[in-house]
Amino acid sequence: MTREAFCASITVSRETAERLEAYIALLEKWNKTINLVSQNSLIDPWKRHILDSAQLLPHVPNKSDCIVDLGSGAGLPGIVLALLLPKAEIHLIESDQRKAAFLREAVRLLKCKASIHAERIECSIRNIKDINVITARALAPLPRLVKLIRPILNDKKVCIFHKTKGINKEIEQLMPGIVQSVKIVDSISDSRGKILVLEVKESEYS
Repeated sequence: MTREAFCASITVSRETAERLEAYIALLEKWNKTINLVSQNSLIDPWKRHILDSAQLLPHVPNKSDCIVDLGSGAGLPGIVLALLLPKAEIHLIESDQRKAAFLREAVRLLKCKASIHAERIECSIRNIKDINVITARALAPLPRLVKLIRPILNDKKVCIFHKTKGINKEIEQLMPGIVQSVKIVDSISDSRGKILVLEVKESEYS
């Protein structure tokens, strides 16, 4: 996928497209010394990384929400969402110090609005106020993800996770009765992928 093909799929300004292109260049540069993403995925970064992240946009309830990206790694989807949603408050949680250094450099160079939390999810997520949306890309099985965010779950939060076709089994492994709503959407960037939009009942975790 080219930059032009991406812009035909997701409407963005020329300035935003240029910043996304700059992000790809930075990712390729740092990936030579830090394993941020698989080298093969950089053959088609616009599809594998930019489109893969941007497809979450329709599932974000309010474009000025507070979004937390768990285990952000290379900033996917967090950095991309920060560039596409300039009014949103974005928090990137990444405990690996080298990856956190990359995230800081990306935020600085791209001039995007995002806060970096270089610590474990359990330690940092309690200190972020008014979270509305939680994202994670290829981080952990669903029961583990829900356990990580358990302290801050309530009915005002939406979880949007990149998953694979085995997602139904992961949903079945959740505690009975805690799912308030669930939507599974086919990924537009990966034929094997799914986007899970999940709400969990507060009462079960209070």
